[in-house]
Amino acid sequence: MEQPIKLATGNLSLEQLNAIFATIDQEFDFIDENDIVRWYSNNPQRLFSRQPQHLNKHVLEVHPAHSAGRVKQVLAEMHSGTTGKVQMTVPIKNKQVHMAFYALHNPAGEYVGCIEVTEDVTPYTKKTWLGNLLQLMKLTKQYK
Repeated sequence: MEQPIKLATGNLSLEQLNAIFATIDQEFDFIDENDIVRWYSNNPQRLFSRQPQHLNKHVLEVHPAHSAGRVKQVLAEMHSGTTGKVQMTVPIKNKQVHMAFYALHNPAGEYVGCIEVTEDVTPYTKKTWLGNLLQLMKLTKQYK
């Protein structure tokens, strides 16, 4: 049996961690303190394709050229500590895509990298508050 990975709030096996990231809709990319892509979630519904050859490359090498200026600015602000989180929702491939970048720090407060979280939020943006309320009522009835 494989050794559990000790996390701050519990233990998970590597198999469990891989299953989590392969299943959830959000996609994750970890960029280290030197702006090198070190890990990505490998779920089948990814909006932005990642391949093993993207690992260990500078983040600008795996992002579209038209976004390079924005990516550089976000990372510079995270390195300097002036920004801890940047979020945006943009239309991409006929979808509303929410992207969030979070600066990561170790317990000593040192910058250790950035996690990029991407999700297709189109289903949420097409509903009115009434549509969301009706969906909640349906789910409440279904899972009582």
